[in-house]
Amino acid sequence: MSFLGVTSSLTRRRWVGLSADQDRMAQAMVQTTNLPDALCKTLVRLGVSADDAQAYLSPALRDLLPDPRSLRDMETAATRFLTAANQRQRIAIFADYDVDGGSSAALLIVWLRQMGVQATLYVPDRIDEGYGPNDTAMADLATQHDLIVCVDCGTLSHGPIAAAKGADVIVLDHHLGGETLPSALAVVNPNRQDESGDLAHLCAAGVVFLMLVEANRQMRSAGQNGPDLMAMLDLVALATVADVAPLIGVNRALVRQGLKVMARRQRPGLVALADIARMDSPPNSYHLGFLLGPRVNAGGRIGQADLGARLLATDNPNQAAAWAERLDELNTERRDIEMRVRAEAMEQAEARGFDAPLVWAAGEGWHPGVVGIVASRLKEATNRPAIIIGLDGDEGKGSGRSVSGVDLGAAIQRLATEGHLIKGGGHKMAAGLTVARDQLDDAMARLSDLLAKQGAGTSGPADLRLDSVLMPGAATPELIEQIDAAGPFGAGAPAPRFAFPDMQIGFAKQVGETHLKLNIGDGLGAKLDAICFGAFETDLGPRLMQHAGARFHLAGRLEINNWGGRQSVQLRLEDAAPAT
Repeated sequence: MSFLGVTSSLTRRRWVGLSADQDRMAQAMVQTTNLPDALCKTLVRLGVSADDAQAYLSPALRDLLPDPRSLRDMETAATRFLTAANQRQRIAIFADYDVDGGSSAALLIVWLRQMGVQATLYVPDRIDEGYGPNDTAMADLATQHDLIVCVDCGTLSHGPIAAAKGADVIVLDHHLGGETLPSALAVVNPNRQDESGDLAHLCAAGVVFLMLVEANRQMRSAGQNGPDLMAMLDLVALATVADVAPLIGVNRALVRQGLKVMARRQRPGLVALADIARMDSPPNSYHLGFLLGPRVNAGGRIGQADLGARLLATDNPNQAAAWAERLDELNTERRDIEMRVRAEAMEQAEARGFDAPLVWAAGEGWHPGVVGIVASRLKEATNRPAIIIGLDGDEGKGSGRSVSGVDLGAAIQRLATEGHLIKGGGHKMAAGLTVARDQLDDAMARLSDLLAKQGAGTSGPADLRLDSVLMPGAATPELIEQIDAAGPFGAGAPAPRFAFPDMQIGFAKQVGETHLKLNIGDGLGAKLDAICFGAFETDLGPRLMQHAGARFHLAGRLEINNWGGRQSVQLRLEDAAPAT
């Protein structure tokens, strides 16, 4: 049943609200907790019961942090790592080139630095070396180091780890494991085949953090004091959000506490990055995912692969400022490349149709550094798993993004096992692959079949999920503060969207080339400012600009707008429909 009777909005979406059962549960929660109706509906939608509501709104990391030793090989990994640090052995960190890899590496570098140990950082070049350890790099590192720690990679790297002769190798990863493990001293990965899966939602930085918790515990048992781990949670939070790990369980507590640490502005790299991104309010998950994360990623996508990790790890403010400026320049360059690839990919995918279980596109010379971002955009536009592939010679290298409930990493890994791919792997929400050009169509057809069996393509691409109805007068800073307590919001825990029914548009003004600024009201005096980013890329901008007094149902998310030293409530408008 459609919400407010909207079956096709101005962006051609059907509006969907809570079920009747969820509505009843929310009303019961209001009565037993005295929490606002809007907050209770959000909590119910997140699967929180009335009995657990208060605890959910005040999560304690100490209560949610799992025992690190519940992961296989954890004690072995922490013991070897601690031995290397205490004995001043030569330690190399081999990290993936994305935010999770960079944050994981920075965690280890900062921890070791506080122990008086300098580690070697190695991040492979995306173009020349590709993802993960390779034989040459691992063999070279092994000749000069006693211990190599692979972070956010390594679980499937049998050959390269075997090539690291003379050095011990520890893998701290979260990507889906195969039936056999490489010959490393320890492989700590909640997504190993022999793990329970209870911690499968951790990103690599979460795994690294748990190893450091175990290392600190071993130090306490030996009468030593370890580095301050709570002060490192800003790095864990950044990685968790940027890697689109679901904000559930301990992840939610890690990000929540990490945002508080980040707000203290004590890490030079993140301070420099926040300043160059013009962040003018306390950090939240949006900032991590859309302002900081892309800039950290930019080095690995189209520039110097290790720049993001070095920025996050540095304790030198001047160095941090220079690196942040360079990453900002690379991010601007990345956006230009992305726009070109995105336009071509969208046209190609639309020609194939958006109704299949999988949407995909492949193009000659598409930059490997942007295919993942374009896959995300395609996934968001269609509510389908998406694959984008850049073709070069006889091969194509691609990246995919998935939707909730569909394990893309497992499907990609099966495709590789069946011989349809040269290689491939990942986790539930994201995966990478290499495919032979002459196998491309067959591989995508097989992947579509595998994803269809998981239910991909069954949900409507045009559904906009809404938590409840609000009126402008109820949209207060106090309500936003209460709703924020149910956060942070992100993957696995979407932020609440509200519908404002039968609204009058006081004024509408185009801002820049594509954005729209509005003032809306209920006709009874209460008014609310709204901003719609990218409005003129859809029918929203023209229709609302030329409203001619017509009334509309409006939908979006509430936020605090900081402007000129003042705070006010603002609706981030996402959709609208004529009020009939």
